Amino acid sequence: MLPVLLLSAFFAAGPSALETARDAQDRPALQRIASEFSAAADKAPNDAEAQHRAAIADSYLAEVALEVRDKKLAEDAAGRGIKPAERAVALKPEARYYVTLGTLYGQVIPANVLMGLSYGKKCKDAIQKAIELDPKLATAYEARGVGNYYLPAQLGGGFDIAITDFRKAIELDPKRAEAYLWLGLSLRKQNKNAEARQAFQKGLELDPSRVWIKQQLDKTPAQ
Repeated sequence: MLPVLLLSAFFAAGPSALETARDAQDRPALQRIASEFSAAADKAPNDAEAQHRAAIADSYLAEVALEVRDKKLAEDAAGRGIKPAERAVALKPEARYYVTLGTLYGQVIPANVLMGLSYGKKCKDAIQKAIELDPKLATAYEARGVGNYYLPAQLGGGFDIAITDFRKAIELDPKRAEAYLWLGLSLRKQNKNAEARQAFQKGLELDPSRVWIKQQLDKTPAQ
């Protein structure tokens, strides 16, 4: 069990604080929360949820770092998050833990393309395991879609396949702002700007504070 002070720290800077920092692209806040969660995980090595919280925080930090094109921070954060994510699935092989692990593997790749060969397969395998464990987990399809977004069509990915994954995630959870964000990005890659804007607008309706969705909407032509 986590000590009382660590539990208090978690609830004081829990998922809502983490998501608020992610939405605002607040790197200092994300770094602080990730550090706190990492320290808590170190003190609770057999607590799968503590390990997962640390992994999620690093994944959010890597996500924002990629958004603002800070590849060094993204690689460091994703690389650091992999260890507690692997620990979480080893302790308790839940689908949502595999999604986080797969996401972290995938976040290393755009930050360091030389890692693509090794981490690409690990990412794919982790997400597939999540889907096998829970075929109705929206975040698993969303994560697979992000992988297919970055994977060239000649290697089995591509925007068409990614769009199918994002639509599946939305079907399973219509309130997934992130799925609408990535759907919009994929549609824009296909020059379907009007549809992309609709997806971004829906994502903003669901998460009005998400800076990156607003940025993508602003840079997408009406036609």
